[in-house]
Amino acid sequence: MIRGVFVLGLTGSIGMGKSTAAALLRRLGVPVHDADGTVRRLLRPGGGGAAAVAAAFPDALRDGALDRKALAGRVFGDKAALRRLERIIHPLVRQAERRFLARAALGRQRVVVLDIPLLFETGGENRCDATIVVTAPRSVQDARLARRAELTPARLAAIRARQMPDGEKRRRADFVVDTSRGRGCTLHHLARIVRLARRGRRARSRSGPFDAG
Repeated sequence: MIRGVFVLGLTGSIGMGKSTAAALLRRLGVPVHDADGTVRRLLRPGGGGAAAVAAAFPDALRDGALDRKALAGRVFGDKAALRRLERIIHPLVRQAERRFLARAALGRQRVVVLDIPLLFETGGENRCDATIVVTAPRSVQDARLARRAELTPARLAAIRARQMPDGEKRRRADFVVDTSRGRGCTLHHLARIVRLARRGRRARSRSGPFDAG
């Protein structure tokens, strides 16, 4: 715990319902630090990372401003370019995360969430008191992904190549929440996890049926 703050790490593979879970946790009154959202803010004009990224990737500039789609295309399939981008962005995201946790401690928040897509892949679980993995059957995941018009097969394959398999994430998690049963059921499960965290408890639960103690 960080100065009395219980830190929950939230993760899940693409199409598993992580964004919905994060929104529901906010609805429960839990502050959530969104790593992906932080990256988007850093790359906006005037953002803390925009100038450094533009200098490293001048071919991603459009009309003098950094174009996120062009940047994604630039690093897509180029591991060296992706690592170069991560060396710029990741320290800035960690700084934002530390500021978030400091504010939580000053505000005497009992529970916060770090929403990190590559939580286990980057060792982020070591900064958390417990972890939540959201999951769903493959058929549900595929149906959700099919609704994302911008997600090409090649792009999806590249994302999946970077992500740990769902089964391994579930094995490592303290809490596993199946999001295929509807928002109400997901909210119920998350509420029970938050209640445990507010009591400072770290337990392992693999829902289906959910058992948070």
